[in-house]
Amino acid sequence: MIISRTPFRISFFGGGTDYPVWYKENEGSVISASINKYCYVTCRYLPPFFGYKYRIVYSEREAVKKLSQIKHPSVRECLGFMNLDKGVEIHHDGDLPARTGLGSSSSFTVGLLNALYALKGNMITKKQLALEAIHIEQERIKEHVGSQDQTIAAFGGFNEITFNSHNIEVQPVTVDLEKMQHFQKHLMLFFTGFSRTASEIAEEQIRKTANKKKELSAMHEMVAAAMDILNQSKDSYDEFGKLLNENWMLKRSLTSKISTPVIDEIYESAIRAGASGGKLLGAGGGGFILFFVKPELQPQVRKALGELLYVPFKFDTLGSQIIYYAPDHQSWADVDKDVLAAEKIASNSTIIKQ
Repeated sequence: MIISRTPFRISFFGGGTDYPVWYKENEGSVISASINKYCYVTCRYLPPFFGYKYRIVYSEREAVKKLSQIKHPSVRECLGFMNLDKGVEIHHDGDLPARTGLGSSSSFTVGLLNALYALKGNMITKKQLALEAIHIEQERIKEHVGSQDQTIAAFGGFNEITFNSHNIEVQPVTVDLEKMQHFQKHLMLFFTGFSRTASEIAEEQIRKTANKKKELSAMHEMVAAAMDILNQSKDSYDEFGKLLNENWMLKRSLTSKISTPVIDEIYESAIRAGASGGKLLGAGGGGFILFFVKPELQPQVRKALGELLYVPFKFDTLGSQIIYYAPDHQSWADVDKDVLAAEKIASNSTIIKQ
């Protein structure tokens, strides 16, 4: 049995420039961080006692005989990509709900790939894991997704990630521990209470990319500006929140589907209560919203957003990990072969009666 643990993420700047339609012609970059909220994937070879070959348990349950019958797109395509011909059982559990702007779909794909490689007895580098997850989501499933979620899920940490037509580079944000702790104390995460399908929102944004070059270029430039702020004294970190506010105003102008009147009211309530900036995470439309708030003003913000669920978190540093590895000495697939061999011998034997 194998269990992988893969973090969800929060993104700060550069979202939208990680779509291939942008970075294959223009350089893209983002600042993202993995957090200590996780996706867990458990998998094992399926024992040969059932009338199906694949059993998948997530918000639904599937038990099917053929790979093509699997409804979950990531499971189907990951198993097909890995060329697994043995029966497999897969369970998924998550700390936070799906489709809420934390990159949960990509965390699942990364975690599943990591677990399947371990099931086959192979190790994989973080970069290969990220690139293969990107390939599966963008090319095999044909999802309208960017490339930052898979990368941050695989690598973990607080990073600046750069994308271009031929490479992805991950550069850790290097600030000392005191400044990092000070920075994290300014972050507040709230759940708006409703989810959305990111691919549908992203599809419109991708379609409008050619007409939004000015906005996306400005969002790309904010990544460098944010890095400059992080390199300054921690007393200057309030500027980070103000830059988040500018970024959000640009992002919400990309398509009409990114924000809603309800989200706008939530955002304005937090700003009035003391937040210097913030943003809706992910493609938009709902899910989690992040604010940058001085610690002494956070009680006021929590009071102003009293109906929303507040979710404390810290940064994760490890990325996708195999946290349990217990390979069978003799896999069920081998047992199945032994059973078939024994049946064949028995069928060809002459029974001698006493």
